[in-house]
Amino acid sequence: MEKIIVTGGAGFIGSHIVDVLVESNFEVHVVDNLSAGKIENVNKKAILHIVDICEKEKLLEIFKDAKYAFHEAGLLQVQFSIENPIVTNLVNVGGLLNVLEACRINKVKRLIFASSAAIYGDQETLPLVETLEPKPLSPYALQKYIGEKYCELYSQIYNLETVCLRYFNVYGDRQSVNGAYPLVIAKFLELKKQNKPLQIVGDGENTRDYIHVSDIARANILAMKSEKVGKGDVLNIGSGERFSVNQIAKLIGGEIQYLPPRVEPKHIVADIKKAKELLGFEPTISLPDGILELMK
Repeated sequence: MEKIIVTGGAGFIGSHIVDVLVESNFEVHVVDNLSAGKIENVNKKAILHIVDICEKEKLLEIFKDAKYAFHEAGLLQVQFSIENPIVTNLVNVGGLLNVLEACRINKVKRLIFASSAAIYGDQETLPLVETLEPKPLSPYALQKYIGEKYCELYSQIYNLETVCLRYFNVYGDRQSVNGAYPLVIAKFLELKKQNKPLQIVGDGENTRDYIHVSDIARANILAMKSEKVGKGDVLNIGSGERFSVNQIAKLIGGEIQYLPPRVEPKHIVADIKKAKELLGFEPTISLPDGILELMK
């Protein structure tokens, strides 16, 4: 049974990756300090190590004999990174370096790194394609971009296979309203449950690319298996479609309350041709179906 490490495996996305790996009969080890993750998210058949990714020596021990690793851990809030750039850099860059070193020293075959579409910042052209020049607008976005370059470098000079997946707006089961991915869908569902108005910032016509967490998990497994990637490749993982906040509010239903606008990109949508070509990735859950499932 092959050993696989998932950092952040008690979190929203990481726990879904763990579930798929366990179902595929891998020996799965979860590394999570439980600052954002929850023990109840961790698959009963996985082995949990309550360890911080900044604890390098402990990581070196855990990564022994592992064949693959998925790096999902980190401090992921954009606003928190703006207020705490040094702390987030220590975790998002320093923590990743510890993971890369644990992989290199233990001769792990491949690392799949959770990157972010935040790297693009404001762009004039849509859809967003991987060849666009990054324009990070927050320390978090810059830290993810630095992470991608470190992965590419480790592939070049240490022959560690790496793949970087730029996630777009992920939603689904286990998503916390106050957690690292406080997306509009989770917030709207919580407000509806409390019989409160759905709060929309601005005119509600901003559009985003929403991707279901089960599709994200599947993309990670495809990135682990594909023989067409492994040299620091950067791939968009989104749906390739965009929906406005007003459309989401209509799908969920209820009273709407409009709030003053804030500065943010007007429209975001992924070009996913590269992921289709190199991973064989296709999103399987449409946003209306995904929201309907969550409402049940």
